[in-house]
Amino acid sequence: MTKNKKTALITGITGQDGSYLAEFLISKGYIVHGIKRRTSMFNTGRIDHLYQDPQINERDFIMHYGDLSDSLNITRIIQEVQPNEIYNLGAQSHVRISSDIPSFTVQTNAVGVLNVLESYKRVCPKAKFYQASSSEMFGSSVDDDGFQRETTRMTPVSPYGCAKVFGYNITRYYRNAFKLHISNGILFNHESPRRGSNFVTNKVVKTAVEIKLGLKNKLEMGNMDSFRDWGHSKDYVKAMNLIVQQDEADDYVVATGKTRSVRDMCDYVFSQLELDYKDYVVQNPKYLRPEELKYLRGDSKKIRETLNWKPDYTFESLMDEMIEHWKDYFSKGGK
Repeated sequence: MTKNKKTALITGITGQDGSYLAEFLISKGYIVHGIKRRTSMFNTGRIDHLYQDPQINERDFIMHYGDLSDSLNITRIIQEVQPNEIYNLGAQSHVRISSDIPSFTVQTNAVGVLNVLESYKRVCPKAKFYQASSSEMFGSSVDDDGFQRETTRMTPVSPYGCAKVFGYNITRYYRNAFKLHISNGILFNHESPRRGSNFVTNKVVKTAVEIKLGLKNKLEMGNMDSFRDWGHSKDYVKAMNLIVQQDEADDYVVATGKTRSVRDMCDYVFSQLELDYKDYVVQNPKYLRPEELKYLRGDSKKIRETLNWKPDYTFESLMDEMIEHWKDYFSKGGK
């Protein structure tokens, strides 16, 4: 390990959060190791710019092939890296699709967490561990004041949410049973231009821009009246790092505290493009979940007051940034 530099290991580094977290940690002087799955096609689009940045030393950003289901290889990587901090972000991350592939979702999002924990416990138990937990764990439970917080009952309504509850509980068990520094960030929905375009926010924004440009004539949606608490991934990866720096491990809700419906989002995005969403949005039953999660709104008082975290982005500035991204993308020929 380079003298005076912390070393972080990020699973799921090729995802939205992994890419922003890698950027943020490198900017803070970390050596960053990432685990990516081997695929037949390139899946590093979100982090390629880090390889190309002349200011980033190749010894400070290192990738490894691996999979959360392969416990022997995870152990080998952790032994090689000897990280000070582990950020377990790897997951099958699409909630709706988790109903189509529940077994894979559970193997990755539940058993995968256990595999990383076991390797961590055996190889580098002095390191600090961050587990990416999710607001989907709360499911249909809402406190009387309309918020979900660290103490809210967890009643998930998808295989994704169920698997995340296991990951949350097994990390808490390892923290208490083996005195390990393991923290959970219970992150509510967070988006960015790097979000996959099969997720609702980027699907809406990208398609709205395509409609504005005459490239498409409709947007097919599922439930328009589900409510979500949307923030920006950049703000939320800063919370991850802040959580890990604490002397005592703990669990924190990370959220904006404001909720809007999918319909509200469509209205805002189309309005910014001088369009009326009602003229273009149609409902397609194939995008409905088997059991809908109607409402999420996070109470992030604990992390705001204890760790002094607060988001820089508003819902509007998040959507505006995504709109500008896709306008720029198509102005360059969609490349």
